[in-house]
Amino acid sequence: MAGSIEQGTRQTHGSTHILHFLVRLPKPTDQVWPSLSTPEGLAAWFTPVDVLQPRLDGTVTLGDLGTGTVTAWDVDRVAEYTVEGGGRLRFHLERDGDSGTALRFTHEFEGVGETEPAWRARFERLIDSLSS
Repeated sequence: MAGSIEQGTRQTHGSTHILHFLVRLPKPTDQVWPSLSTPEGLAAWFTPVDVLQPRLDGTVTLGDLGTGTVTAWDVDRVAEYTVEGGGRLRFHLERDGDSGTALRFTHEFEGVGETEPAWRARFERLIDSLSS
């Protein structure tokens, strides 16, 4: 099974922007989880991670996005990071068929932030890293 980026939507409410993506990944959730929840995994496709305390209320520093807090943590299922200047990033994993994973991603931020094409490129790198 090859991965795919099936949906990308953007909503704006005042100065708050919300991006949503549905990304289908070719591996089971236990093999996808480290890509979203470890410094090495996030650095492979998204951004360098200086600090990541893998627990609710843990500290996280995501490359150029800044430092913040782990605001949701459900092992093998949900990782959410809220960082100053970078907004809230939520990764929610669900089983997809017999051997795949559906990643439901939300990025909520104020003002100018990441674009849909930038996230699509990142998710392509994630798919590539899980396919090799």
